[in-house]
Amino acid sequence: MDLRTAVYNAARDGKLKLLQKLLGSRSREELEALTAGPGGGGGPGAGSTPLLIAARHGHLEVVEYLLDHCGARVEEGGSVSFDGETIEGAPPLWAASAAGHLGVVRSLLDHGASVNQTTLTNSTPLRAACFDGHLEIVRYLVGERGADLEVANRHGHTCLMISCYKGHREIARYLLEKGADVNRRSVKGNTALHDCAESGSLEILQLLLRSKARMEKDGYGMTPLLAASVTGHTNIVEYLIQGGLQQDEAAGSQSGTCAPGGSHQRGCSEEGCEGCGASASGQDEVPNVFCTREAAVEALELLGATFVDKKRDLLGAHKYWRRAMELRCEGGKYLPKPEPRQLVLAYDYSREVSSLEELEALITDPDEMRMQALLIRERILGPSHPDTSYYIRYRGAVYADSGNFERCINLWKYALDMQQGNLEPLSPMTASSFLSFAELYSYVLQDRSKGTLATHLGFSDLIGVLSKGVREVERALVHGKDPVADSAQFTKTLAIILHLVFLLEKVECTPEQEHQKRQTIYRLLKCSPRAKNGFTLLHMAVDKDTTTVGRYPVGKFPSLHVVNLLLECGADPDSRDYDNNTPLHVAARNNCPLIMSALMEAGAHMDATNAFKQTAYELLDEKLLTKSTMQPFNYITLQCLAARALDKHKIPYKGFIPEELEAFIELH
Repeated sequence: MDLRTAVYNAARDGKLKLLQKLLGSRSREELEALTAGPGGGGGPGAGSTPLLIAARHGHLEVVEYLLDHCGARVEEGGSVSFDGETIEGAPPLWAASAAGHLGVVRSLLDHGASVNQTTLTNSTPLRAACFDGHLEIVRYLVGERGADLEVANRHGHTCLMISCYKGHREIARYLLEKGADVNRRSVKGNTALHDCAESGSLEILQLLLRSKARMEKDGYGMTPLLAASVTGHTNIVEYLIQGGLQQDEAAGSQSGTCAPGGSHQRGCSEEGCEGCGASASGQDEVPNVFCTREAAVEALELLGATFVDKKRDLLGAHKYWRRAMELRCEGGKYLPKPEPRQLVLAYDYSREVSSLEELEALITDPDEMRMQALLIRERILGPSHPDTSYYIRYRGAVYADSGNFERCINLWKYALDMQQGNLEPLSPMTASSFLSFAELYSYVLQDRSKGTLATHLGFSDLIGVLSKGVREVERALVHGKDPVADSAQFTKTLAIILHLVFLLEKVECTPEQEHQKRQTIYRLLKCSPRAKNGFTLLHMAVDKDTTTVGRYPVGKFPSLHVVNLLLECGADPDSRDYDNNTPLHVAARNNCPLIMSALMEAGAHMDATNAFKQTAYELLDEKLLTKSTMQPFNYITLQCLAARALDKHKIPYKGFIPEELEAFIELH
């Protein structure tokens, strides 16, 4: 164990005496190096500092020793873990606040830490304390140190929002008393009321309403009432519907007094009104949560859909749908449902019920009830809301588990079209859909070959999904997605596409279909997409890491079939990654002589060097048979030898030969 690691471990474990022994006789320069971050390598302390880890674990004496005697930088951030999640760029004050160590928080601030310093995701120490419910630290940071209540994280979520979402009532109350903006919106347009509705905290929701929170829609058009319906919090739904409908009725009345047992009307101005019992102080007044009959109907219908798919309670769903239908028919004035533009194959051409009689008949047909839930959710939430496509995919997966692959595929295709039409390119949800198709198709093809499945899976099924995958890459590039910044999503999407190509090679096709397949792959190659490390599709096809793309096996890489197809469709055998490796270098690392031969037959240069001046042949493992069977001189021309000689002897050539020859020399 090196000294740096020993110092880090002592700070983490709170071993002050050991730390004093390790650091006591060190020079100022040595102390600065040993207490700075990030730690080297991937072992303990990588990305962290001794001060940060000591603050994280609440070792006050260690924190003060590092600050007072070792010159540790009080605001130097690093990586720290909470509940299995790694927080990047977290300053020591943030870690101490998140972990609830008030003494350490005081000490760090006394030593000059900034009270509003943020992590890389713009989370403040105050937000960290609000997240984990540390009321004393919240009071101290705000009341004594003047922490800013309104600094939001990168998603626009404020301290009040996270307190509401996590159900910390007293913290929410304190923040409101200190002037937190109750109607502040996040990047996606939600407010603290939405967070309460999603988490099911009725008491905090009532507190927000008394603080003049407004019932507004978020970026998806969701009100807090609908948010509660989506998450299945019946207490919130009942409260908002009951109080809202009463106030809606009261708003339509010109009476200035309230009926006994009713809600306090908007027009009632009498203190101590006998009808509603509102006190002079207004503390018992039902907050304004106006709810139209139509909004209440939609909330109950959506709640029923949640009971079907999330709670798996068909009887409960039927109860809420009945209430919604009765409310639609209330007072003899029926609220009609909008007519669907067209019936959907994925929903088995089902249509929503429109009467109590049709609703009663549903209870004998569980499958039809499940289709009703999907129809209702799509109508109310719309196709752009992530939950709409999520539950379509969920229902498809249930069908797949029962062996009904045709229904599953139809639902998944419908969900994928919905995602590509509404979500951002390279959305994780869309990538998940492509992966599900690849895994399902792999399973079906394997079991068909064993004769255990009767499900037919043909060229049109595979090429349809592959074409949508290519379209996803095209969409990403058109929308200006950065392959470097979004390398993880690009890599995953491209890997899934290669797995689909792998599966497509297992399916027989006509000459016309073969042409369509090659056209699709040519479209993909024209995009010139890059994965991690600047890998092209050909690099990925010869890399064993491409095999692992999900939980279940699909294709196996390196794949000679996929490599040949890419080469035939125009892939460049001498393309370079960010380290100047060609696909031949990657194939050599993976010890694939057949693929190396295919690449060289397609024109790859055996003597092309990477950024470390290594040829592919030099990367072959000496212990394996491959190196002894490869004959590099069979693929090296006199032109190649001349290029290497120019480079080796540093003979100037630029400006003396044609530009295309300059590029050829640089290849070597």
